[in-house]
Amino acid sequence: MSKKEKTEKKRFDQLGLSKKMMAALQEAGYTEPTPIQAGLIPPAMEGKDLLGQAHTGTGKTAAFAIPIIEMLGEIEPSRNPAAIILVPTRELAVQVRDEVVKLSHNQKVHCVAVYGGKPIRGQIAKLKRGVDIVVGTPGRVLDHLSRGTLVLHDLEVVVLDEADRMLDIGFRPDIEKILRRCPKDRQTLLLSATVPPPVERLSKRYMHEPERLDYSPTKVAVDTIDQFYFTVDRSRKFDLLVRLLKREDPQQAIVFCRTRRMTERLYNQLKKKQKSVGAMHGDMAQGARDRAMGRFREAKLKILVATDVVGRGIDVSGVSHIINYDIPEFCDDYVHRVGRTGRMGREGVAYTFVTPEEGNELTRIEVRIDSLLKRDEMRDFDPREQPKQVVEKDEPEAEPPPPPPGRRPKRRHRRAL
Repeated sequence: MSKKEKTEKKRFDQLGLSKKMMAALQEAGYTEPTPIQAGLIPPAMEGKDLLGQAHTGTGKTAAFAIPIIEMLGEIEPSRNPAAIILVPTRELAVQVRDEVVKLSHNQKVHCVAVYGGKPIRGQIAKLKRGVDIVVGTPGRVLDHLSRGTLVLHDLEVVVLDEADRMLDIGFRPDIEKILRRCPKDRQTLLLSATVPPPVERLSKRYMHEPERLDYSPTKVAVDTIDQFYFTVDRSRKFDLLVRLLKREDPQQAIVFCRTRRMTERLYNQLKKKQKSVGAMHGDMAQGARDRAMGRFREAKLKILVATDVVGRGIDVSGVSHIINYDIPEFCDDYVHRVGRTGRMGREGVAYTFVTPEEGNELTRIEVRIDSLLKRDEMRDFDPREQPKQVVEKDEPEAEPPPPPPGRRPKRRHRRAL
């Protein structure tokens, strides 16, 4: 079943939520549901399998967390989890866990995040004390399953969050292994920004008559995000970035690079020019990633240079600017990068650096978002590669004349050292 949802404005008190949940929502400052929350919460509370299509920044974490927390009040408590939420990255695991904790205010709900890069002993200890909801990356969840420290016999709900991203980065075999170990009569909620064929196949194989709810806009945040591009030679990108940051003076900005190596190189260059700069990429130790994201969330970092590891699912409300230092390889990555600003209706601005040979890639992005990026130019700045300075050398000394015919040239002796 596929339909484009046109949900009328609703209030949380019209969604059949408990008094405890209404109190938690008030404590969290949630005044009215977003469209995906208003559309997904009621059928999810009825126990239906749902395939929800929506981009990050639309409130979808609360859309699946609220029904799960409400469900916990209706079942017999167990030491094993009643719900498991699979996510593609460590940072998203932490964020989803924090959202669950916030929404279960004044309720005894035990939520544990399990992910790689952190010692497994601490996670095992938390699981042994009993857990209601597990949020984890597929690899670490499988690790716990193989050790017997995580048991899925009592599962009621499975959530696949950012499903397309998990498949993109190679988690399909792990996800299928986990789903095969879950009870067959479970409820499955699949959330994805896009529904390419691999996600479609996953839903048909592991979901029971899923209802499809589509909240993905045909245009990407054009109402709240101003999107510009600069044409610039590769060798002039760093100078343009420095000038742009000075001109814009962003509240907080994420500067996206394609590769980990470029991220590290740009970070080392930029921190010599700017204060309050951090970096984040997949090669960093988990502790360093946690510290960088923590400082950025607390607005102690103004600029974060990053790969697409933070392109999805990370909610930092203070981001005013996105700068695509490298144009993304895939159009959907552009959508998710830009989605880091203009979140929940706020205004934002995105700039993309396009080299002369990347014109076709810019066109593909514009087709994907059904909108043209506006061209921008930096005043008193030449975006073209600067000619190298030619240093004039003195005239070379004339070579000595050849020896007269019949005479041997003098042998040169190397001086002893």
